[in-house]
Amino acid sequence: MTNIRVLAARVLIGVQGGRSTLAAEIERARRGIPDERDRGLLLELTAGVCRWRAELDACLAPFSQRPIDTIDPPLLATLRLAMYQLRHLDRIPAHAVVHESVEAARALGAPRAAGFVNGILRAYLRAANTIVLPPRPEIGSTRRQQLAYLSTTLAHPKWLVARWLDRYGFEATERWCQFNNAAPEVTVRARLADADALALLQDAGVPATRGRYVPEVARLAPGLLGSIGPDLRKELVVQDEGSIAVAHAVGARPGERVLDVCAAPGGKTVVLWHDMLHQGCLVATDARAPRVHVLRQVLQDAAVPERIAVVDARSPLPFGDVFDRVFVDVPCSGLGTLRRDPDVKWAVTLASVPGLVATQRRILAHAAAAVRPGGTLIYATCSSEPDENDEVVEAFLATASGFHEHALTGELADGRGRLRTTPPQHGLDAFFAARLVRHEGA
Repeated sequence: MTNIRVLAARVLIGVQGGRSTLAAEIERARRGIPDERDRGLLLELTAGVCRWRAELDACLAPFSQRPIDTIDPPLLATLRLAMYQLRHLDRIPAHAVVHESVEAARALGAPRAAGFVNGILRAYLRAANTIVLPPRPEIGSTRRQQLAYLSTTLAHPKWLVARWLDRYGFEATERWCQFNNAAPEVTVRARLADADALALLQDAGVPATRGRYVPEVARLAPGLLGSIGPDLRKELVVQDEGSIAVAHAVGARPGERVLDVCAAPGGKTVVLWHDMLHQGCLVATDARAPRVHVLRQVLQDAAVPERIAVVDARSPLPFGDVFDRVFVDVPCSGLGTLRRDPDVKWAVTLASVPGLVATQRRILAHAAAAVRPGGTLIYATCSSEPDENDEVVEAFLATASGFHEHALTGELADGRGRLRTTPPQHGLDAFFAARLVRHEGA
C-alpha cells in the first residue's frame, strides 16, 4: 500500500499547478502497476484528492503552523492523500494510514519531514470531532454562507461556484457540485458501427443500461469497466454521452465533405464517419504531434479512413471554402467535465479564461473560411461557461455577415436552439454546441 501511496503522491505532484493532467500522470504511473486492483486504487486516491482538495485542506489547516499552500509539494501530496483516506475511505484503520503516510514521506525523499506528517495527522485524529466545515445553508442564508459551503464543504473553486450560483441558483449549483464529486458512471459505444454496445455487454453477462439521450451507448456503474475481459474491452470505446450528442449535432450525411477541426483524440471524428455511413470525404486536423498520433491510432482502430492534416487552426487553414460541414470543437477550459477530470477544477482560473476565449474566436473564424456557400459550421466546447460558449458565437455572428444561426432541435437543445447539457438538468457533463450556416450567396 505504501508503494501505491508514493506513486499517488508523485501523480499529484505532477498535476499540481496545472503542469500536467491527472489523466496523463495516471497513464504514466499505471504502466508500472501490473495488478488491476492497485491501478484502481491509484485512480481512486488521486481522483479523490483532486475532487475534495479544498475540503481536505480545510481539515489540515488548523493543525499546520505553515499555510497549506507553502508546504513542500511531496509532503502536501502525502498529507492530502492521508486526509482523503481518513475522511472518505474506511478500508484501512487510521493508525495504519498515519504509519504508511510517514513511510511514504520518507520514500519521497523527505525523511526529516516524516515527523511533520506524523504530527499533523495525529493532531487531526485527536481533534477530528471538533472539525466543523461550513454547513448547508438554511433558507434565507446569505450569499457568503452559500459560497462558503459550496467552495469548502463541496470543494469547488469559489469563483466558479459564484458564477453558477448567479446563473442557476443555490439548489442547482449544489446538485452540480455533488454530481462532480461523485464517482462517474462510464458510458461506452461499440468500436465498430455495426455493433451494439449494450448487446455486447448483455451477451457477456455485464449489467448495463441504454444511454438516456444517445441510443448507441451503454451505461456502466462506476468501477465496472475494469472487470470486463480484455476481448470484450477491445470492442468498446469509452466516450461520454454528451460528447457523442455533440458529434451527432453536426448532422454529417453520406457523400458529404466534412472537416473536423481540432479533432484529437478522435472519438467525435469516428461518430461523424458513422453518421456519414462510411461514404464521403472526412478530413481531421490537429496541430501537436502527440495528439495527431493518438488521433491516427483511434481512427485506425475504428476503421476510419486516415485523412489527417497536421494543421494549427490558430492560423488560417490551408483549405478553400469547399466543405459541406465544418465541425470545430475548440480547445477550452474543460470546466464542463469536472466529474471525469477533477484536476481541472484547480488548474483553470478566472484569469485564464480570456486567453482561451481569444484563441476560440480565432479558431472559429479560421474554420468558417472552409465552409462552402450554403454549408454548415458547428461550434462546440466542453465548457460550462458562457464566455466560451454563447459569447463566442455571438461575437462571431456580429462580425461574420455571411453567416446566420440555424437552431438545433431535440431534447438537449435549449430555448435558443443551442445544444446545452448540464448535470442538474440532464445528469450529463456540460457540453455546448451551436449551428451556424453560411448564406448561399456569401
